[in-house]
Amino acid sequence: MKIVIVGAGIAGCAAYLELQKHLPRPTKSDEPHEITIYEAYNTKLSITADERTEEHTHSSTLLVGGGLGVAPNGLNVLKRLDEELLKDVVRGGYVTTISNMKNKNGWPLFSMKSASSDENNNNPPHMLATSRHSLWTALRGRIPDHHIIHKRISQVLVRPDGRNLIHFVDNTPPVEADLVIGADGVRGIAKRALFPDAEEDPYPPNYEGLVGVGGFIPAADVKDIVEPGSMNFVFGGNGFFGYFFSESSMSAANRDSPYHVSDPGDSLAWWSTYEIKECPDLKTLDMDDVTRQLRERYANWKEPVVKKVIQSLRVKNMYPTWTLPTLPTWERDGVVLVGDAAHALPSSSGQGSSQALEDVEALALLLAHHLHMGNARLDEVAPKAQKNAIKAAASQYVNLRQPHVNAILESAQKIQNSKREMGILKEYFMYGVMKIMGLFPGLMSNQIRIVTEYNIADDVARIIASDN
Repeated sequence: MKIVIVGAGIAGCAAYLELQKHLPRPTKSDEPHEITIYEAYNTKLSITADERTEEHTHSSTLLVGGGLGVAPNGLNVLKRLDEELLKDVVRGGYVTTISNMKNKNGWPLFSMKSASSDENNNNPPHMLATSRHSLWTALRGRIPDHHIIHKRISQVLVRPDGRNLIHFVDNTPPVEADLVIGADGVRGIAKRALFPDAEEDPYPPNYEGLVGVGGFIPAADVKDIVEPGSMNFVFGGNGFFGYFFSESSMSAANRDSPYHVSDPGDSLAWWSTYEIKECPDLKTLDMDDVTRQLRERYANWKEPVVKKVIQSLRVKNMYPTWTLPTLPTWERDGVVLVGDAAHALPSSSGQGSSQALEDVEALALLLAHHLHMGNARLDEVAPKAQKNAIKAAASQYVNLRQPHVNAILESAQKIQNSKREMGILKEYFMYGVMKIMGLFPGLMSNQIRIVTEYNIADDVARIIASDN
């Protein structure tokens, strides 16, 4: 089978590794399947920070972007994929066991543990706070360079009765593929193949009116006022702040374990989200002016870590928040979307990377199942039967994943509204609601753990069992 993955970000790299792990090996071939990733930007890990140009800092390669959380459900996907990969990912971040919600004055609103303490719950991992670059690097480092081709795609063309076609901007000859996996983000090209009759993109990305900025300060400046193993969220009427230790101490014995909190390392990561009605033009943005405006915005906040950050911050990048409208489908005739290309979740979900990892595991497992069914010799499968197997797997993947992700999106959008501008009455009403929420920690934790302790592999196994 010939498979093309469009995009070499987190979702694209994880898709490659999941397919290599799970797809059955044909009996007459040394290589299980031909899997190629096409990426518009250079992703070689040999590029140093000083050598990066705009070409190397595109969001599709995830060399930019601030911090993110990989929730227990996402970490378990990595564990099932490759336990050594999981260790590498954890070493690149910091394990947190508790989330603390505060207001702009530093008053505690409520706290919540990141994982169940139930002894029968098979010792679930905690939340990992890390950077996009660190997570991406661990995945990308396991893919041979020659399997990623630096080339810009202009069109993906579905062909119901044959192999799909991938066309390129440079007008080189198109390539054929039995399966095209669109992992090319909110502005992806692959999505257009699902709606071939539309002259323009019928589901363009939507700017949410929010931007994010972030950076690092020395951990030594705040070690006495930041709880080890904590993820901290600070709410106010004119914005939002978050912070966490960005890595474990190099000498920590369990710094590669998602089940242990280690002594923090040398830096603390922070980020801030706030409302800007019109999407800023990042090419003409004056970052010195952004820094000045940020200091003015948070000048009256009394939360001690925010005050430390404001004293020393210098903003270098800004990230507008983009989401996608709910797509009617994520697949068509052998073109399947995963990750942000299918469902760009706002950062308030805390699930962007974890849902992308669940997507690719589910798709790989279902595809492997349908290729196995009734095919003792995979290299003798007729093209029509192979296309039917792809279609069956893709359909089950969408039916499984769409309701789950849409529920997460709905919840995240409600949380996201707390980061917008609000008057003093609405602000303090928000604090009151959060204090009340803190009176029922069990109820809140159970709702969150429906997502964070979900096992996508179990649901796929149930689908496969019903087919047999």
